[in-house]
Amino acid sequence: MAFARYVWGIDVGNRALKAIKLVRDAAGQLKVDDFEVIEHETVLSQAGDNRDGLIQSALAQFVQRHPIKSGGVCAISVSGQSSFARFIKLPPVETKKIPEIVRFEAIQQIPFPLDDVEWSYQLFQEKDSPEVEVGIFAMRKDLINHQIKFYTDIDLNVQVVQMNPIAVYNAMQFDQRVDGTTMIIDLGAENTDLIIAEGETIWLRSIPIGGNNFTEVLTKAFKLDFNKAEDLKRNASTSKYARQIFQAMRPVFADLVAEIQRSIGFYSSVHRDSRIKSVVALGGTFRLPGLQKYLQQNLQLDVKRLDGLVAGAPSDAKMAATFNENLLSMVSAYGLAVQAMGEARVVSSLLPEKIRRERMWMEKTKWFGATAAMFVLGAGIMGGRLYFDNFAFQQGEPNRQRTAEVLSRAKEWDGKWSEIAGRGAGDRQLIKNIASMQEYRLTWANLFATIHGALPVPGAGEEKLPRGQRTSIVLDNLPSKFVPDLAPLIVPPPGSAPPLAPAEGAAPAVPDVPAGTRGYVFNFTCTSPNAKGSAHVDATFLLALRKLTANDPHSQANKFYVVRATILQASRIRQNPARLDALRKAYFARMNPTGVAPVAGAVPGAPDLGLSARFGGFGGRPPLGPSGTPTLAAESDDPAFIDPANKKDNVLDDWEYQVELIVALDPPVAPAASVAASTP
Repeated sequence: MAFARYVWGIDVGNRALKAIKLVRDAAGQLKVDDFEVIEHETVLSQAGDNRDGLIQSALAQFVQRHPIKSGGVCAISVSGQSSFARFIKLPPVETKKIPEIVRFEAIQQIPFPLDDVEWSYQLFQEKDSPEVEVGIFAMRKDLINHQIKFYTDIDLNVQVVQMNPIAVYNAMQFDQRVDGTTMIIDLGAENTDLIIAEGETIWLRSIPIGGNNFTEVLTKAFKLDFNKAEDLKRNASTSKYARQIFQAMRPVFADLVAEIQRSIGFYSSVHRDSRIKSVVALGGTFRLPGLQKYLQQNLQLDVKRLDGLVAGAPSDAKMAATFNENLLSMVSAYGLAVQAMGEARVVSSLLPEKIRRERMWMEKTKWFGATAAMFVLGAGIMGGRLYFDNFAFQQGEPNRQRTAEVLSRAKEWDGKWSEIAGRGAGDRQLIKNIASMQEYRLTWANLFATIHGALPVPGAGEEKLPRGQRTSIVLDNLPSKFVPDLAPLIVPPPGSAPPLAPAEGAAPAVPDVPAGTRGYVFNFTCTSPNAKGSAHVDATFLLALRKLTANDPHSQANKFYVVRATILQASRIRQNPARLDALRKAYFARMNPTGVAPVAGAVPGAPDLGLSARFGGFGGRPPLGPSGTPTLAAESDDPAFIDPANKKDNVLDDWEYQVELIVALDPPVAPAASVAASTP
């Protein structure tokens, strides 16, 4: 390992394989030369019996993309939950007796016989301090052999096996991120590793809360499968539903903070003179919006997210961008590679002793073989060099011919593929457009049925009740207008008066409608005899419409939901001359089916005195009151305004309403803020 020209640190996590390749530059400094992230088809915690197959598949892809040639070695990690770590202060003893004391402590501390585990230890001692602390690390042999077999089966030269939290600690120490008493939070998929580092001491704890817990609450909140919920979580920072996603995950945030605070309290009780100075946040879950700020506010500590590595990023700009995007989840692989390069603070390794010895002899055998080869070559170099070179060249001729044939065939197929790659794009788009026409074919029918279905159903014999007690509401018209973006209609302009409070059961006054939401705006007229006026229409018809929010099953099934349903204007029928004239025409049509109204003394060409005069009512215009509106006394006796059902009530006091209804298409998956309402 001391002669490694480059190393790969490989961390096979629950969600993906992460790997970093480190090399030394001309100045002897470590540099990131390459990296890899290979996501599993299914997270390992949910893979069941297919777990090993997913790991093997990821490693096979890694080796295919990055063949590790001679001179390269690997360092791999094992989970902190499946391994064992204890930190113990040793009594003052002679240095040569420390191994014996450590072995005694290992027997006492490790909950398995030493013959059943692979174990190692690391000494920690502050400069100029007589106190020595030892870290004892162990893992059951069957577990570690199972892990290493994945790598040895594909001929990877594994030289270091390290616990994941120790690898993270090594990375942060190498990058000089440990300043004073520093807490490192590595938020993984299944658990969170807490590492508190102070000088030459380490304290570790694993919390069983990880990124999967955040995903699981999203599956329940939004009724999604695990993979879709995972995509929703990953894209939360750019989602238009970021606020709803954060609210759904808030209980997990609270549990995580509570566990971290409990850990800090325990550490402080043991190390009474220590005060945590800063927090370093690691793990891909920290890309969630608001998590860093939430921890900072609740822990009352400065929480910093890792923004770069001392070893830099790959020189290729495109690779560097992808590397920085995955940086938070690459730290363990980075720490493994640092240790394999001989630059780590903790150098202990759980590599089995058997493999360690085999590697050592393999290294020695290479030098023995090289020495023998040099002797043989030195003895026969003058006479045999030309012969062997010529023989080797002739032996390679069939391979050169096959290579040329394969290259020629590849170029031919590459040219053919370039010709056909773009074909059919227009036809595919046409098929997609035609198929999409089926999706909304019933939208209008369902929309009109929904609006009419929201009207109150009159009870039996209602026509016999006084008009003011009737519940019926009649739609006079239902004009609509398609609007490609409803958002500007929902948010009131700056300086406008706030809407009135909604009726009981209504939603907030200003719903959250994302920009670009398309839909329809209805401005229609309806009438009702009910004496309660606007309150009756708002509490029955409009309230039924407002309940059709984005997450309502009816709305989801029909692909539309109600954003706003409100009364813009309310007035008595007597205040609408056009409505009065329409009632007179209706009455004239009932009384005179032939359409002829005999009027004594009518002179052809004379001015029209109005319908009322033509069929025996009042003159061209009814008498007006002081306000300029027709008076009840003047029109209450006009037969055109008498209720045709009970022949006695007057319709002049009926209400006429101008209603605005805004309907949005395509309800979102996340719960959307729903409907506003205001009444005059």
